[in-house]
Amino acid sequence: MEQSDSRQRRLVVPFVVVGLILVGFRLFVWSRMGIAPALTPLPTPTSWPRARLASPEYGMQAFLWWDEEVAKRDLGLIADAGFTWVKQQVSWRNVEGILKGHYDWYFTDRIVADAERLGLDIIFRVDRQPVWALSECSDCGPIGDPQDYGDFCHALAERYRGRVRAYQVWNEPNLSREWEGSSPNPAAYVELLRACYLGVKTADPGALVISAGLSPTGNGPPEAMPDIEYLIGMYEAGAAPYFDLLGVHAPGFAYPPDISPEQVAARHDGHRFFCFRHVEDARAVMEQYGDSDKQVAVLEMGWTTDPIHPNYAWFAVTEELQAEYLVQAFRYAREHWSPWIGPMIVHSIASPHWTEGDEQYWWAITWPGWPEAQLTMAYEALREMEK
Repeated sequence: MEQSDSRQRRLVVPFVVVGLILVGFRLFVWSRMGIAPALTPLPTPTSWPRARLASPEYGMQAFLWWDEEVAKRDLGLIADAGFTWVKQQVSWRNVEGILKGHYDWYFTDRIVADAERLGLDIIFRVDRQPVWALSECSDCGPIGDPQDYGDFCHALAERYRGRVRAYQVWNEPNLSREWEGSSPNPAAYVELLRACYLGVKTADPGALVISAGLSPTGNGPPEAMPDIEYLIGMYEAGAAPYFDLLGVHAPGFAYPPDISPEQVAARHDGHRFFCFRHVEDARAVMEQYGDSDKQVAVLEMGWTTDPIHPNYAWFAVTEELQAEYLVQAFRYAREHWSPWIGPMIVHSIASPHWTEGDEQYWWAITWPGWPEAQLTMAYEALREMEK
């Protein structure tokens, strides 16, 4: 027995030494990558400051990724209109698509530098996982390990510390098509939200984290979940500590911005979401869960003029009304939602690649074109309105 124990000890010691070497190597690699190892206690969410923004602030979504000259022109359009925010999608797969830890910062570096030259604040919408991060479960959502997403958020916020003001965590996860074909799952989304929040805040404590804008819908699982039901699920799953502003989407459908959810519910079989003021229903959930100290960010807002897509044409408005309603929406928010309303992002400056066959073409406040910008009545009205 003593000989056996001695032999076991001689075998165990090298393995322990090797194990310690491997742990040390991993800690070294993590430190070089800026990743906090699990054994390091993370700050509590309440230990980070939360900025209070003006109510409201003014922004537009743009599509700045591929065409450098178009991007510079469109950023100029935002600044010329007197708006101070630009929202840009960052597809995770376009930056860290080949292998975890291998980054291509070319496009984000350019976008950040161009926005800085014009004094514009940036919201990066972070979504679209790479293939290597996909969940192996066909019905589990878009990402296998939320920490992979959190690590990317950390790397992004570390690179642009003090330069990118806000990060939006995913987009419309209450729709199956945005959730890798899986049935929407608020608790699973909160895991992503938490991972990204901690990733951003450990890299840039001053950056703001905004929860995903949810799609106003009355459809149920598996293809969707109503946005208010989903938001309640997020709070029940413990989302509150892990975002600085609540993200919402606020299409106006066929109605002027001052019509109430109660009024549209009477016209649409009890559905309250067919109006701009559906934002107030999300705000009521925040108050219900004691989260009213936070502001709300309208991450997409607008009215479509679409005459050809049946799913949208039924609530299309004229170009004149699109312009009028957008101006009225900002005015309504300033007069009735202050101080809890924060940035309001118009959807959008047009992508240069859209055609009339793209439904987004009809929401835009410019028409695709180069080199001269083709402005709609809505852009002109937003440029001229009081801010």
